[in-house]
Amino acid sequence: MKQKETMLTSMGIDIARASYEELGEEHLASSVETPLREDAFEMDDDLKVELIEKHFKEIMNILGLDLTDDSLKGTPHRVAKMYVKEVFAGLNPKNKPVAKLFENKFQYNQMLVEKDITFFSHCEHHFVPIYGRAHVAYISNGNVIGLSKINRIVQYYSKRPQVQERLSMQIGNDLKEALGTDDVAVIMDAYHMCVSSRGINDTNSSTVTSFYSGKFDTDEQTRNEFLKYISLEK
Repeated sequence: MKQKETMLTSMGIDIARASYEELGEEHLASSVETPLREDAFEMDDDLKVELIEKHFKEIMNILGLDLTDDSLKGTPHRVAKMYVKEVFAGLNPKNKPVAKLFENKFQYNQMLVEKDITFFSHCEHHFVPIYGRAHVAYISNGNVIGLSKINRIVQYYSKRPQVQERLSMQIGNDLKEALGTDDVAVIMDAYHMCVSSRGINDTNSSTVTSFYSGKFDTDEQTRNEFLKYISLEK
């Protein structure tokens, strides 16, 4: 057995993890639903923070960092709190925004576009940031939604370990359900730190994903109108 494999085995680490390295740069996704265990929320947030703090402290120790230094000693707690309360808060259904609907009294039957919604997420393969802009449109089926709720829905699904394709689909499907209409479109244009800050180190490229449903999917004129709106110069 190779020295590296012997060391991993002695540390209780499955040698099968070597296969992860072979797939490390491949873009994989399992399903539209975020992969969660059934018991994901049996543990309360405070306990999660406590346990993550403990384990992140160990990671820092393994890296050789001096946790007695004034600048570093609070880092494990800050990271743990950030994970649970902020950047991954979208994992917990209790944080899902309530999409209150209002009657479309104006009988507005054209598309509504909310563009340039800033979002921050994290790549589920490397746990580094994904950030960019989302553009969302819908055509009312009798009800309208408060504009800020569109932003909140984008933020909710962004605050998870994600792949961009899944993120686009989760936002689109949630808006369809909330609004009771199939006529929904989502486009996301994002930068991935797993591409720019490591690996290939490409700082210029961005990734664009789309979700089209109803008229946006079947009617080219409707889709082109949406694309025209989001490409307008400010």
